[in-house]
Amino acid sequence: KVGFIYGHCKKPATNSPLFHQWERCNAIVLSWIMNTMSKELFTRIVYATDAENVWKDLKERYVKVNGSRILSLHREIGSLNQGNTTVSIYYTKLKQLCDEYASLVTLPSCGCETSKAYLEHDQQLKLLQFLIGLNESYNSLRSQMLMMSPLRSVGQSYSIISQEES
Repeated sequence: KVGFIYGHCKKPATNSPLFHQWERCNAIVLSWIMNTMSKELFTRIVYATDAENVWKDLKERYVKVNGSRILSLHREIGSLNQGNTTVSIYYTKLKQLCDEYASLVTLPSCGCETSKAYLEHDQQLKLLQFLIGLNESYNSLRSQMLMMSPLRSVGQSYSIISQEES
């Protein structure tokens, strides 16, 4: 049904045998979009009849990469530390910030070696940020993890640290 929001499934002529089928599928996609919206947004599109147009309108209004938000996220990620919280809360907050950052910044996605190396580097930066933000009580475990070859993923590292915490 993604073809309806991206415009790949064009509306056939009214005399086409596929017209009613297209209208039914378009209505399903519209209902999916509408059922996931807040009431404030819903009132703006309640009378819409074309999923593609609704999607374009929402994209124009809300999918704006904001340089100041990217900077703010980068600063938050860099300054985040465990503090008085549990490792679980710290990791969840870091993951949330990293996920939002990744949604705003496009990483290369081709299968070339340079792209793979860049994505590996990005994962390594996330791991280092996680380890940097941990409390001092995890210094010895942090050192052990940094000596591992290859380095663990952030998720694996979190699991190890979490086990140590409990």
